[in-house]
Amino acid sequence: MRSIRSGAAVFLCLLLLLPVLLPSGASAEEDDLIEEFVDLDDEGNEMPAEAVIPPEAESDAASARAKEAFIEDIITLGEKLYVQANGKLQRAHYSGDIYVCKNFTVYLFRQNRDKYRLADWPDVQLKIPNNLPAKKCKPYSYGYCWEDIPPEEGNPFYIAGQFLYDTGLSKEENREKALDFMRGVQRGDYFQMTAKYSHGTGAHSAIMISDYDPETDSVHWMDSNMAGKKIDGIRYGKVQFDAVETIGWWVDAFCQKTRGATLYRLRDDLIFAGNP
Repeated sequence: MRSIRSGAAVFLCLLLLLPVLLPSGASAEEDDLIEEFVDLDDEGNEMPAEAVIPPEAESDAASARAKEAFIEDIITLGEKLYVQANGKLQRAHYSGDIYVCKNFTVYLFRQNRDKYRLADWPDVQLKIPNNLPAKKCKPYSYGYCWEDIPPEEGNPFYIAGQFLYDTGLSKEENREKALDFMRGVQRGDYFQMTAKYSHGTGAHSAIMISDYDPETDSVHWMDSNMAGKKIDGIRYGKVQFDAVETIGWWVDAFCQKTRGATLYRLRDDLIFAGNP
């Protein structure tokens, strides 16, 4: 009897020691039962994991916001000046008059530029180039383009498209190229041309306020002094906002020998001033 009791005691001791003797950790069967915990909303639905945004994508998004804000500021001020003019002609005669066509677009830019910078040159004030001098435009007429200023000097624009009449092509071929050029218009583009049309002959500047509309084959823009008249020898110009014409109308104006046009677009690396 004592032998049986001794064996039972030994067996019991082995059972108690078994968890200590066996390797720690879950068995293969237990591993199969382990589930990944997920966050649930109030209704018990699985909530998606928070997206990790790469620094480059975050920077691109910030630049896109700055660019759109700059465009919006320019267009908003243009509309304000249009409303203030109330249909009345504004003096556009002297070099300092903001209602001269290029002066108008430059004024809208300069009034808003201090809130923005280029990412790689945050300490450089933005600038808009002057028109290229007439001598440097040859063999084309003055007014189809601007001076070439590098971004490190504050120029936030780049050439998004350009048309120059090619005498080696037919009129029809030139016209098709000009129409294709105008189909590239985007909201916020600065438009520069040398033209000969119903409103006059020479250089003109405008700002496009919406993308090219393929349904109506037209563009919308704002400008000053496209139309106007002289009073007592002084030029006065009309301020326009949300003016609209077909791209064919524009092409008729600049698709001629020695003439052409350029689309200038704000760069994609704009930032808000004060941001790194």
